[in-house]
Amino acid sequence: MTAMAPARTEPDLSYLLDHTSHVLRTRMAAALGTIGLTARMHCVLVHALAEERTQAQLAELGDMDKTTMVVTVDALEKAGLAERRPSSTDRRARIIAVTEAGAKVAHKSQKIVDGVHEEALGALPDDERAVLLRAMNRLVTGHLASPVESPTPARRARQRG
Repeated sequence: MTAMAPARTEPDLSYLLDHTSHVLRTRMAAALGTIGLTARMHCVLVHALAEERTQAQLAELGDMDKTTMVVTVDALEKAGLAERRPSSTDRRARIIAVTEAGAKVAHKSQKIVDGVHEEALGALPDDERAVLLRAMNRLVTGHLASPVESPTPARRARQRG
């Protein structure tokens, strides 16, 4: 005998958020790939340009583990877009400094990122767009601001910088 599946009482919010996030990431990867960057590389460049930050600080902002961050910075250095330098405020710390070429690429990549977001949001009528953004911001600053402990941890999403 086959049991009946339980009836859904709420929309599948997990699917809606996961699917749209996945598709948005694939579009972002394709768009940034046209200039030879990954989303992680873009993230490091933009956050390193904003202020002097260590590799560990940038890794936290980009939700990257240590190994991923090292690989990302290595790729940026190899491309001549960033370099590791001593901090101007703490001689024991090393920061990721964006080169002049890296700054130009970061400005270009930010336009690409903004364009991908604009294209996605542009698929909605203005009134729905405003409601979606307001609701999403309310969730990420309220009820869904922090993950909860679980015996089987879920993969953490990128943190807001």
